[in-house]
Amino acid sequence: MIERNHLEVLRAVEAEGSLTAAANRLHLTQSALSHSVRKLEQQLGTPVWLREGRQLRLTQAGNHLLALANRLIPQFEHAEMLIGQFAKGQAGTLRIGMECHPCYQWLLKVVGPYLKQWPSVDVDVKQKFQFGGIGALFGHDIDMLVTPDPLHRPGLVFEPVFDYEQVLVVSANHALAGKPWAEAADLEPETLITYPVAIERLDVFNYLLVPANMRPARHKTIETTDIMLQMVAAGRGVAALPRWLVSEYSDRLGIVPVKLGKEGIAKQIFLGRRERDVGVQYMDSFMKLAREVRWR
Repeated sequence: MIERNHLEVLRAVEAEGSLTAAANRLHLTQSALSHSVRKLEQQLGTPVWLREGRQLRLTQAGNHLLALANRLIPQFEHAEMLIGQFAKGQAGTLRIGMECHPCYQWLLKVVGPYLKQWPSVDVDVKQKFQFGGIGALFGHDIDMLVTPDPLHRPGLVFEPVFDYEQVLVVSANHALAGKPWAEAADLEPETLITYPVAIERLDVFNYLLVPANMRPARHKTIETTDIMLQMVAAGRGVAALPRWLVSEYSDRLGIVPVKLGKEGIAKQIFLGRRERDVGVQYMDSFMKLAREVRWR
């Protein structure tokens, strides 16, 4: 009863907000799209939308179908893409999702050699997901997830590929630059600059500030690593980043890493993928190269 084109219509109307815009997106006439909707509702025996003025509101049945469409359509598209690549003699496209802002520099160290080793495989990198990184893996929006904080779920496999230390970054003339490590109390008068992610995902809060029941004087978010470190170098705040990343910038920016807490914060980068993809040669090769990356 339910066909793929019905699911495409549901997604298009939800995304565009009207039948007219959805028809344009799907390259259909509005009458053809309306006919498809009426036919679906007749087959189901229940309405999919309720019209409220010029707006369409999904019914309970419509919401259920939309959720189904959001799960299935990406899988259809992924299968079609792979089959098209196989027909052209290509191995495929490795779609990598990022849940780690500073990991792009690390990823570049892997992608360069990988592309040389696998000339018939393309690499695509995504950072924003409708249902988060785990949902993107299950929904076939990505094939591999880069994250420092894996959420283990049945059907997914996460493997550590790179060890690193999370450190405080301060300007070379900052009072903390000469200390062997920074305590939570040292950050209370500071402006702490982080990426725009939830506080519960920030290691400096989870491992240092929250256990001490302390907060920085000001918390500022910046999207890009380069601007963040320029701000730190100018004395506008401090940040918490991987030591290997700080090493990349320290010589030209005048910034210094300081251990977070007496014991430091040890972290790992994990690569996650669907369990049934273990054994796919071009994915296994990426995992192997990721483990071999070394930083100065």
